[in-house]
Amino acid sequence: MNTPLAQAAAILSRKGGKPIAMLTAYDYPTARTLDEAGVDILLVGDSLGMVVLGYPDTTHVTLAHMLHHGEAVARAAKRALVVVDLPINTYDTPEQALDTARKLVAAGAGAVKLEGGCDKEAHIAAITAAGIPVMGHIGLLPQNVLKEGGYKMKGKTDAEISQLHADAQAVARAGAFSTVIECTRADTARSITEACPIPTIGIGSGKNCCDGEVAVISDLVGAFPWFVPAFVQPRAHIAESITEAAQAWMRDVQGE
Repeated sequence: MNTPLAQAAAILSRKGGKPIAMLTAYDYPTARTLDEAGVDILLVGDSLGMVVLGYPDTTHVTLAHMLHHGEAVARAAKRALVVVDLPINTYDTPEQALDTARKLVAAGAGAVKLEGGCDKEAHIAAITAAGIPVMGHIGLLPQNVLKEGGYKMKGKTDAEISQLHADAQAVARAGAFSTVIECTRADTARSITEACPIPTIGIGSGKNCCDGEVAVISDLVGAFPWFVPAFVQPRAHIAESITEAAQAWMRDVQGE
């Protein structure tokens, strides 16, 4: 049986092997399409706050949002591991983290992801001890964007590099099966990957510097043209196609 624990173990076994491909998904049709395309992991990220709900950052996302979208994606996935983010202020203590993780699993999540390294080691350990797979997230932490005054590249100073290495080791020690490394200097991401015993999945952290990559589906297919991160290369232009289809339909309806 392809259980979430077995799926997580399969991802863990790919450390240093075939790169892991992870894409975000927030709805049934997108998730089903990506699942059938063979994507390894579907991430129901709290990035949905920005690219689906129109908030300025992820700090407005609630547990209700994550449960709603997580359920939709879980209904679509037949083979990919579904990972759902723990939103801000839902894992302030290890006990709260486990309670939130259990709610997400009940909604269909195969695994959960949370931001933080050394400061979240006990939180990750509490969840993994309950048999729930956990993906870590180090480097730039979007939920801290207001505290830090914006999105800033990580791993540029010796102190940051040392902390990031410690974070990666803490996440692994707590039992996570993998960790995201976001917006971290390429050389730093590479050195963390080499030293980390679990797979690293990069985003904005250099090409081929981690054991896999994750992308926001809206960025990848050009569905959110109002802002595209500098490190993203869109592979389609869905927004343009929607505009063209809508305008052609209107011309037909209005007899123009």
